[in-house]
Amino acid sequence: MKETDNTRRARRGSGAITLRDVAKLAGVAPITASRVLNTPEQVSADVRQKVLDAVQKTGYVPNRMAGGLASSRSRLIAAVVPSTVMSVFMPTIEALNDTLFDAGYQLMLGQSGYSAAREESLLEAIIGRRPDGIFLTGILHPGLGRTRLMASGIPVVETWDLTPTPIDMLVGFSHADIGREVARFLIAKGRRKLALIRAEDERADRRASAFNEAVVRAGLAPVTVVNVGASRSLQSGRNALGQLLAQAPDVDAVFCSSDLLALGVLTEARVRGIAVPGQLAVLGFGDVPFAADMAPALSTVHINGVDIGRLAARHLIDRAEGREVAPRVADVGFSIVERETS
Repeated sequence: MKETDNTRRARRGSGAITLRDVAKLAGVAPITASRVLNTPEQVSADVRQKVLDAVQKTGYVPNRMAGGLASSRSRLIAAVVPSTVMSVFMPTIEALNDTLFDAGYQLMLGQSGYSAAREESLLEAIIGRRPDGIFLTGILHPGLGRTRLMASGIPVVETWDLTPTPIDMLVGFSHADIGREVARFLIAKGRRKLALIRAEDERADRRASAFNEAVVRAGLAPVTVVNVGASRSLQSGRNALGQLLAQAPDVDAVFCSSDLLALGVLTEARVRGIAVPGQLAVLGFGDVPFAADMAPALSTVHINGVDIGRLAARHLIDRAEGREVAPRVADVGFSIVERETS
């Protein structure tokens, strides 16, 4: 659209188009232009159209921070997730975003990369911007980040985990229960030499501990563990199976901390001529979309990430709009999906 003289003049000075500039171009008072953008039902259709035309011509974007200062509402929800690359968290993020958008809220997303230091830095930046709510992946343990969140008064929902002492609200499941149930499942299948291939993160720690405890309680030898560190790639899974076989050549079942690691294990097993599940049972975590389409199809732990995202969004919206949330802790559970690899 061709820039008008009025638009060019409006750009002088600070260079930013203001609501006053829009009002002048539309031929209305600034308060009228504000009503069109914030409470359009209070303004006639003719006046609304004049202001909206001026907004389009100038490219004006309302200052939501200024509006938020006046109303104590930003209509912004911030989320911190470990990763979005080949991520088990994507269904949760998408459901969170869709539910928020439908209610008139916007999602601001930060990635921690499974780093506690980066997560704390992100939280400091987020709190300073005073969003209407904060979504966390996992639970936040005592420390500066937790103290800052509690002092901020901003509604917080922790997810993908379970604790009796949440900061505010929680939507998740027990990783310890998953570890125990996977061990029982594999033992019931007749597996006796169990192993773990896992990446380094606190939630995987709890699954691993409970898995090993259940195996030992059943009278079997402690689990052989291969830790791939921060890496969560297919290649890491391939390398990890090689390390595992060097340590425990008679292993007959392996529980992986992610479906992507499990895919690497299956790839390496095929290269080595190891029959799955005849010689080696493989079970993943997350039930990502490709799990059911693999050959053989991957047995895994299913988490209803969509329900987590929707419920977390509803909790944050309710709190942002002054409504109580009860109960504040929701356990969405999990399920073991048996397919061809077990």
